[in-house]
Amino acid sequence: MAELYENQDLEEKVLLLGVSTQEEDMEASLDELAELADTAGAVVLGRVIQNRESVHPGTYIGKGKIEEVRALAEELGADGVICDDELTPAQLRGLEKELELKVMDRTLVILDIFAKHATTREGKLQVEMAQLGYRLARLSGLGKSLSRLGGGIGTRGPGEKKLETDRRLIKSRMACLRRELRQMQLHRDTARKQRLERSIPVAAIVGYTNAGKSTLLNALTGADILARDKLFATLDPTTRRTVLPGGQELLLTDTVGFIRKLPHHLVEAFKSTLEEARYADLILHVVDSASPQMETQMEVVYETLQELGITGKRVITLFNKRDLAKDMELPKDLKASRILGISAASGEGLSELRELLEETLLESCVLVEKVYPYAQAGDIARVRRYGQIIEEEYREDGIYIRYYAPSGDAGGKKQPGDAGA
Repeated sequence: MAELYENQDLEEKVLLLGVSTQEEDMEASLDELAELADTAGAVVLGRVIQNRESVHPGTYIGKGKIEEVRALAEELGADGVICDDELTPAQLRGLEKELELKVMDRTLVILDIFAKHATTREGKLQVEMAQLGYRLARLSGLGKSLSRLGGGIGTRGPGEKKLETDRRLIKSRMACLRRELRQMQLHRDTARKQRLERSIPVAAIVGYTNAGKSTLLNALTGADILARDKLFATLDPTTRRTVLPGGQELLLTDTVGFIRKLPHHLVEAFKSTLEEARYADLILHVVDSASPQMETQMEVVYETLQELGITGKRVITLFNKRDLAKDMELPKDLKASRILGISAASGEGLSELRELLEETLLESCVLVEKVYPYAQAGDIARVRRYGQIIEEEYREDGIYIRYYAPSGDAGGKKQPGDAGA
């Protein structure tokens, strides 16, 4: 009887390389790189750190360290190395030539993870756009051979370099991707405009990768978004509706996680989806309070938001995973309007979060008093959906209600004669 064999992805055995310039905790950065490598499917056999004033312009690490890495790779049986920074084309070629091993950098690993986890059409296009941008910057010097366009008359001469052909093909494909993404952006803008017209407030969930954003979205809305203890488990932005204790609707939008040294190509490619946070009424900043790198991760999130031009928003910082950090005092965040300790997985603090969300939204609302004639009683249903009724009384001349409505809005439209207090 024939034996059955399972096909498995080839596991690459790698060493991690880092250059410490005394500006950051290199061990913590390599710990994160090891998580990235694991998520991408590689097996980390060891790590090498070199202390230098700056990275070597030609080979990333110095000559002495190259000999050490080569010997260690031979001893442990490593197939390649992953560098903790984004390498220039010269560094990539130089290090590969010296080590005679496959050389990767942090950006390439992150792009690979994104390609692995993208599920929607838009997500796949954005990842391809980022990958092509990465490759285009590294074409220089990779193709030295000359190629003819074909035989016969009109083809004599130096021909066209393969490098130029590849660059032209990549630029052409990127132009097609931009057009497709622009169409998707128009669709996203239309959906956003409809939400604004309906006066439904939106909260954007942002945070470091693997902080628990998708778990929080699932817990608050009953959604079934993939949530795993892996970096960049979910990429595609998801918007779901929830109803607050007072009956007001709120849209929650999950966004792609941030990470230190987030590749520029990714920021550019995913800018259209990250812009969801720019148009949100408030920001929910989810923090992994059990992580020893919590403060660094918080700073990375704020720096990325600044880079995206997302400023001046009310921020509620949620220190998640409190079930894993019960003995720790609740941290502080001076950049946030409010802070709260929660556990999205166990449900701890979620009822308080709902009340806090309602309270925060009411701060930007106006108090409205109005008498609706009985013939217009149907309009009150809209008020219930988009505002919060705090008093209702049936009178001879109609239904008197006192309610909170979004600023400059009374049940979705300005009503003549509305009284605000």
